[in-house]
Parts: sequence; structure tokens; C-alpha cells
Amino acid sequence: MEFPIKVALAQAAPTIPEGPGWWYEPKLDGHRTVLCRTDETVVLYARSGRVVTQHWMDLAVAGIELRPGTVLDGEAVIWRDGRLDFAAAQSRAASSVTRARALAARHPASYICWDVLQHPDPAIDDCRSLPYTERRALLLELLADVGPPIQATPATDDRDVAVLWYDALREQGIEGIVCKRGRAGYPPSGQRRWLKVRHADTVDALVLGFTGPRLRPHHLVLAVGDEGGPARVSARLEPVLAARVGEALSGAAVVGERRAEGEPYTRVETDLVVEVLAGSGRHGTLTVIRIR
Repeated sequence: MEFPIKVALAQAAPTIPEGPGWWYEPKLDGHRTVLCRTDETVVLYARSGRVVTQHWMDLAVAGIELRPGTVLDGEAVIWRDGRLDFAAAQSRAASSVTRARALAARHPASYICWDVLQHPDPAIDDCRSLPYTERRALLLELLADVGPPIQATPATDDRDVAVLWYDALREQGIEGIVCKRGRAGYPPSGQRRWLKVRHADTVDALVLGFTGPRLRPHHLVLAVGDEGGPARVSARLEPVLAARVGEALSGAAVVGERRAEGEPYTRVETDLVVEVLAGSGRHGTLTVIRIR
């Protein structure tokens, strides 16, 4: 298996699908993370492929309990006062290594995983081509003797249960429901075969650049949905959000100056993802809600 892994993504859907063969999982509010247990250590990767082990060292330590050769796909989350705290997870991911360790001491993370990409048994090995239901069984077997903070996400093939989760778990910070075909393999890179049904009409967007000063950007330049889409300029950022975005952009490498929709901007290399309200604001501009 080659690293970094291009993780599977989901396509937004307006309603939870029904019919035979669907499986449903709660959509968690955290940071997408691939956990790789090697022969000697644990390596954590962000959605972009960037190594983030030092930011989630508490999860890396817990991952030592997994069998060498295990690769999992899931979400790094932080629970506070009985609900998922996305802001705390974002602060951890965007902080320096020293500050991340201090934050981990105050607010330990959990790793909620929903898929096994590589099995430690050489006879199974790369299991991405196996049906979801088989991968799910392998995941539960691998985690049977591994306790928190590493846990398997709940899953059901009962749509009524999924609807109940969608309605009842919102107060706990659950964003919605992810829907997967039970007989399908792990989706190849760039193919959005999973569905996600969110409470809010939002989409994710990759940050390509910014206008104004780096530490207090005026606008973000975004690729909405699939990476590689056309660059679009967001509406002006609110001051508090601009400060948080500036902090997250502080270490991004500048790769030049570009123009998007007639607007000159500073282009940067980053794995920063933000959540936007598509079609909001004047002339259909994108309003940034928060950092993902």
C-alpha cells in the first residue's frame, strides 16, 4: 500500500436514501485522519496526506495497541461536556507542536474509525476491494480488544435508526449521516460514491489562497467540492474568523500570485478545508462558516 493514501470522499445528498443494501453511519465533526500502525510506530496522516502525528500524539500512543500492519480510516475528534467540539479539534490541528501537546493534556482526543484499509494478516493485506460489510466485520474484529480512545463508529442498515440518529444526535455535535453501499469496495480516489446528508446546506472547499494580509485575510480563494475545481472568491471574512484563518495559514508556503474572478490573490499550498454556504450572499458568493 502506497502512502499517503487518497481517502474516499462523499457527495452531498438532500435526504437519507432508502432501499436494500444501504448502510448508515453518523457523520462526525472532527478531522479526517488515516492511522497507520507500522512494525515500530504509528503514523497519522491528514486528508491531504500531510503527516500530523505530532499534533495527535495521544492517538498515536493509543494506536500502539493495534496489530502492526493495520491501516484505518476515521476521524480525530474531541469530546467536551458531552458533545463533539469541532473548535477544539481545529485548535489542535492548527497549533504548533508544543501547543498541541498542551491542548492534548487538557482535552484528549478520540479516534472514531469507520474503515480498515489494510489488515495485519498478510493473507488479507490491502482490503479496500472487499465489500463494506466485510471490511466492517474485519474492523470490529481488529478493535475487539482495543479500548478508547480508539473506537469503531456506530453503523446500521436500518434506515429508521439512521433517521433517529439524524434527528436525535444533533445536540451531541453529529453533523448528519453518511450513507454507503454494503456490497461496495472502498471508493477509489476522486470518486464520490458515499453520500452525506448534513443538517446545514453546506459544502467543503479547499483553500487555494487569500486576498489581503496573511494574518487577517479579507477573502479566501476556494476550490469547492472536488479538488481541482475552478477557483472562487469568498465573501469578506468576519473579523474573528479571519483571525482564525490567518493562524491556520501562518505556516502555508506561498507559491505565487494569481487571479480568480478578476481578483488578484496570493496562492498558497495548504490542506486547509473550510465549510461554506454555497450560493449565499450577493451574486452567489461563498460565505465561509468555519474552518474544517
